[in-house]
Amino acid sequence: MSELKKTISDTLKASMRAKEKERVTVIRTILAEIKRIEVDERIEVDDARTLGVLDKMVKQRKDSVQQFTDGGREDLAEIEQREITIISEFLPTALTEDEIIDIVKAAIAETGAASMQQMGAVMAIVKPQVQGRGDMGIVSKHVKALIA
Repeated sequence: MSELKKTISDTLKASMRAKEKERVTVIRTILAEIKRIEVDERIEVDDARTLGVLDKMVKQRKDSVQQFTDGGREDLAEIEQREITIISEFLPTALTEDEIIDIVKAAIAETGAASMQQMGAVMAIVKPQVQGRGDMGIVSKHVKALIA
């Protein structure tokens, strides 16, 4: 079992003992998604893949917050925001904008990218370094700005 998955499971147990219903529900959702991937793909999910799952869950909830806010449903947006907070506890410390730019610049130098056709090669190097620690939309924006 990966270290991150073990941490999530241990947190679930502690939350159950503390009778924190909302945390238990969110953490069970995380573990269910990890288990679904393990069953579907017949693999043992590692920390990198777990970070990807957590990152995806946060992104989905951010989209929901935006939609609920636009629709005037602040109550539902608040619930999604609390879920983001709980999921984010398991993500590593977020990168600053300057750190993201430095990673992107290093990847561009490594690949020698000079045009947008090489953006995929740059992103392939950047993504594992930023996964779970930064918004890929922001990363993509910086890659486009620095290549062009």
